[in-house]
Amino acid sequence: MKVKFICIGKTGKSFLEEGESEYLKRLKHYVAVERIEIPDLKNAKKLTFEQIKEQEGKEILSKIQQGDSIILLDEHGKMYSSVQFSQFLQQKFNSGGKAIAFIVGGAYGFSDEVYAAAAGKISLSSMTFSHQMVRMIFFEQLYRAMTILKGEPYHHE
Repeated sequence: MKVKFICIGKTGKSFLEEGESEYLKRLKHYVAVERIEIPDLKNAKKLTFEQIKEQEGKEILSKIQQGDSIILLDEHGKMYSSVQFSQFLQQKFNSGGKAIAFIVGGAYGFSDEVYAAAAGKISLSSMTFSHQMVRMIFFEQLYRAMTILKGEPYHHE
């Protein structure tokens, strides 16, 4: 099973881009990861927050294929420890399907259509992180989960 990571906008900070690249490189040994970056909307200043969410939602859903399990990275999602997240991933891998699609929305969240299509929501913390930082943090946690599943010594309890 493949992992898709869909996000809105560019990271824009070199230190975060370097971190993302490092963990994506490490992940190649464990799972196929497709990182899909949807460009920021043009003329967004002329749109309401709802219009922005709707347009971003259409773009997000256009990247999803039939059979993908959609998991939103959302502040109101379920929080997992690293071990619990690895177990969650193992259950998803065991259930089959083409891909697990983890999605980071734009600054105003997700449209109702994206929420309706989602199979679940995960929160990385009760703290708020920038959308750019969430990407690197998520890739590190995905890498950590894969090493836990393989019994490798990266994670310490």
